[in-house]
Amino acid sequence: MKLNELTIKQAREGLRAKKFSSVELTKTCLERIKKLNPQINAFITVCEEEAFAVAKRADILASQGETWEAKPLLGIPFSMKDVYSTKGIRTTAGSKVLENYYPVYNATVYQRLIDAGAVLIGKTNCDAWGHGASTENSDFGAVKNPWDMERVAGGSSGGEAAAISSDMTIFGIGEDTGGSIRLPSSFCSTAGLKVTYGRVSRYGAIAYASSLDSMGPMAKSVEDLALLLSIIAGKDDKDATSSSKEAADYVNSLKKGTKGLKIGLPKEFYGQGLDGEVKEAIMAVVKTLEKQGAQIVDISIPSTEYGIATYYIIAPSETSSNLARYDGIRFGNGREAFGDEAKRRIMLGTYALSAGYYDQYYLKAQKVRTLVKQDFEKAFTQCDVIIGPVSPTPPFKIGEKVNDPLQMYLVDVYTVLINLAGVPSLALPCGFSNAGLPVGFQVIGPQFSEQLLLNIGSQYEKVNERHKRKPNL
Repeated sequence: MKLNELTIKQAREGLRAKKFSSVELTKTCLERIKKLNPQINAFITVCEEEAFAVAKRADILASQGETWEAKPLLGIPFSMKDVYSTKGIRTTAGSKVLENYYPVYNATVYQRLIDAGAVLIGKTNCDAWGHGASTENSDFGAVKNPWDMERVAGGSSGGEAAAISSDMTIFGIGEDTGGSIRLPSSFCSTAGLKVTYGRVSRYGAIAYASSLDSMGPMAKSVEDLALLLSIIAGKDDKDATSSSKEAADYVNSLKKGTKGLKIGLPKEFYGQGLDGEVKEAIMAVVKTLEKQGAQIVDISIPSTEYGIATYYIIAPSETSSNLARYDGIRFGNGREAFGDEAKRRIMLGTYALSAGYYDQYYLKAQKVRTLVKQDFEKAFTQCDVIIGPVSPTPPFKIGEKVNDPLQMYLVDVYTVLINLAGVPSLALPCGFSNAGLPVGFQVIGPQFSEQLLLNIGSQYEKVNERHKRKPNL
């Protein structure tokens, strides 16, 4: 196995045993980026010089006796979706508006990772401002799926998922407003965690829709996700929306079984519109968990049919407010630098918030959002977790939906509900279509049940190793 193919756990073990150095590990990842990024377009910015400097310091610290208990990511290369402020390193949010923006401070998530010893090797491509399900809306060009270069990598964290899937990085950090971690994870056959709203600080992340944005890890295994969450989760005084609820012991929770667990299958998730191969792959997951002792329960989420409409009123309304500052006078380049999708969402949101329409659209959407939350709360009185698809279909072709925004929005039909309810969801690979395209599923739990979701994912990975399969590059 090549160094860039390692998981966090494997990289830690190799560094600890001095089988290789952080510089060697970092160099292998950077060489992989040089080889593949011209084709895949996963990275907007590569931090080669900065990365080698940090890796050299990590090797010195390791030689001086620094422990991986104190710095659990010491010397391990990673990448971040390009929405996180990184002091002195370009941060664009995938938009030409911020093409030359170099932050003067660090996002809390980034600060916690580098405090843990991690080595940033680059910032990854994304739909501009997070607006999209395919990363075709990036002002820096679309990301190509490593499993099929003619297909999308998902969005909006498509660059991150593609970088992990193609082993250009050891792990990554994404951001999920309506499925932006889970959808790319599903399309690229990687693991991704959308956390409970407030579980991880949003400070220093460029906002899309502030009441929906969730920061979260993306990796090659559930065990890696658990380790990363243990580092980035927790209260942050710089973010008033971050929860004061103490983070759990996510790594050690992976040892528990799933016997007696009640798994809910919402009838609305498995009806018309779901691709047959996707449904078949998820039903195989359900059977696997049944064999491990789980009990299957039929449930209902009645507000599912209103999820897309509700999301696409609330999210554009918030983004129209958040993007108002980038007028070319106070921040960023001129308004002409906004792409078509950003303009579309600004206009939708401004209209929904305007006088005479606020009550008719935005206020009504917020009331439906409450119903969505109540539907999930009721469902979790009947089951411990919910299992469903991430996307109605496997990855679609680049350009296939780009001229039909409504069809593009429907790709998020199974993911936006989770953000509206503020609950966590773990996305994992579960198979491949007949055409060899990745298929993923998601496990959804009550608020702050990340520990439970990671445990279920870990038990599944023990008997299904599809997550170890690599694209032919």
